[in-house]
Amino acid sequence: MTDPIWRLDPATDSDAPALAELRVQAMRPSLMAAGRFDATRARDRFLSGYLAADTRLVRVGGTLAGGLVLRQRPDHLYLDHLYLLEAFQGQGIGRQIVAQVQDEARALALPLRLMALNGSPANGFYLSCGFQAGQAEALDTHYHWMPNANGAPEGPA
Repeated sequence: MTDPIWRLDPATDSDAPALAELRVQAMRPSLMAAGRFDATRARDRFLSGYLAADTRLVRVGGTLAGGLVLRQRPDHLYLDHLYLLEAFQGQGIGRQIVAQVQDEARALALPLRLMALNGSPANGFYLSCGFQAGQAEALDTHYHWMPNANGAPEGPA
């Protein structure tokens, strides 16, 4: 059996600066398209809510390729961040990571929620992963995914 091309590793407090920089790189195209790119703000927003316990590193081989933040709430899991560097996008890694997070939500019998910047390619990605769009705000759209007994997504949360 061969190793998977990617893996999720627990994050530590010392990973915060690298993940904040990765967020800036990964979000740059979407934020620029929305006319909202500010590297300092993007970094600070990530760092202000950073908790290593909720964070995982995405590694491809030995390379830090991305990160995710999954927060457990009393009534749902919240996918607060999922970023992959551009060089690792389009290879199915993000879809596999989302499927793993959906498996975690399914095992806990909890809905999975997130939000995506309006106009970002992430919107189509999450829809293609079985999420349903919910409330749309000026800058972001909220999404949800509900596990059911057979594992398929079901109606709104």
